[in-house]
Amino acid sequence: MSTQLPEHTESYWRETIDIPSFGKLEEDTAADVVVVGGGITGLTTASLLVKEGLDVVVLEADRLLNGTTGHTTAKITAQHGLIYDELIHHMGKTKARLYYESQNEALQFIKQNMEKQQISCDFHTETAYLYAESDQDARRLKKEYEACQTLHIPVDTLDTIPLPLQVKSALSMPEQARFHPLQYVKHLIQDIVKHGGRIYEDTTAVNIAREKHKESVRTENDCRVTVDSVVCCSHFPFYEGTGFYSGRMHADRSYVLAVQTGSPYPGGMYLSAGSPVRSLRSASMNGQEMVLIGGENHKSGQGRNTLEHYRALQQFAGSLFDKAEILYRWSAQDLTTMDKVPYIGEVTTSRPDVYIATGFNKWGMTNSTCAALLLKDLVLKKENPYSELYTPARFHADPSIKHFFKENMDVAKHLIKGKLEMPRASVKELESGDAAVFMADGQRKGAYRDKNGELYIVDTTCTHLGCEVEWNHGDRTWDCPCHGSRFSCTGEVIEGPAEKPLQKHSHTMLDNLTSENSGY
Repeated sequence: MSTQLPEHTESYWRETIDIPSFGKLEEDTAADVVVVGGGITGLTTASLLVKEGLDVVVLEADRLLNGTTGHTTAKITAQHGLIYDELIHHMGKTKARLYYESQNEALQFIKQNMEKQQISCDFHTETAYLYAESDQDARRLKKEYEACQTLHIPVDTLDTIPLPLQVKSALSMPEQARFHPLQYVKHLIQDIVKHGGRIYEDTTAVNIAREKHKESVRTENDCRVTVDSVVCCSHFPFYEGTGFYSGRMHADRSYVLAVQTGSPYPGGMYLSAGSPVRSLRSASMNGQEMVLIGGENHKSGQGRNTLEHYRALQQFAGSLFDKAEILYRWSAQDLTTMDKVPYIGEVTTSRPDVYIATGFNKWGMTNSTCAALLLKDLVLKKENPYSELYTPARFHADPSIKHFFKENMDVAKHLIKGKLEMPRASVKELESGDAAVFMADGQRKGAYRDKNGELYIVDTTCTHLGCEVEWNHGDRTWDCPCHGSRFSCTGEVIEGPAEKPLQKHSHTMLDNLTSENSGY
């Protein structure tokens, strides 16, 4: 097996397709609806709305499909881990069944849309397997099977799976699917433009104001889009209103390797019921099969050196397949709500024309499509059977209270820890391609040295709520351990909730430092 991890961290999806590019919004404009966010959620929503005859504007802060959509494992399935037993206990049988129906309808919509529009996107029907390797996980899997039986969800129990793994038991769900997500969404982009929709990239939305019975979205360069409805599909909501979403969700990172193997893949999509999480599915590249191996979930900005997560997946790949060669590696960030069900609907009850879709709990392919179908009906003021299930206004005493306090205590812990930490790294000894945190006149700073030896220095205080960011060695980013904001090695915003870049410092700051008051 190759002992080398690829140097770059771009996903297979993004490197194998050309996405059309669009200009920046440079002047005020008006429309019926503005969709903020150029991932699969926003683009599916925009595609549905333009076909309803609405004038739609799409705003993307960076490039289309450069976020979670471009870094997914792209499983289209209603098997979301050990979810249905939990939903029954927290929400009841009716809502648990509705959750399954909404996810299955999303799968069928993608399939039918792909067939109707003749979209070539490597779509394949697969059986999804959930497997247990310990007795404890087997007991949990048995409860999940019983929950599925109660909800009339088609699953089967197994003693073995096609992979060479020693399992205690497994649960299979037939007729699920996988695809190339960007090939699919590229067609949606063409559809939006064809029906008169307008798309703008490099256009960051920063606020919403209510003006003369209209909603007005303001951008970073002070342009305004005046509309009847705002649909926020920007992963983390760029506008929280009074919804306090940063305290009602947490951000997780997970990792993916694209591996070419010397032995045939047996088919199917796999997910471990226990930890560490392991996920597998196949994909086609130039007519040859490769395997996507994912997992190693942890809270963003927390835990061990992120390169170790890639190495753990590398070791797992070597234990399963002969001559496994790693072709790509990348990571993704996902948001999870307190009850593991997404927030889709009005951002707050006081702003009925501002909608959000967020907190997909790592199941973005079905949840994004489910969200788009629901958002379309909400914008058109139509009834939808899933609106109550997904409403952001919901609150379940168990587990919402427990998770609310747990997550916000964790935020407080990392906020305090970051302020008290006294790093002793030496900037002089920093190697090319690496970064370190050091102290400068009693203040915490971060330094990154690129391959040409150029040094970039930033203030490590996150511009969201003031936590201290940590260096992500695996992806070369500055990550916030409190709410998951991510910044490039030079301090630019990659993912929210932060809207402003990290404060930058010139090299001259180092010239005035001594070894007594700094890590220089």
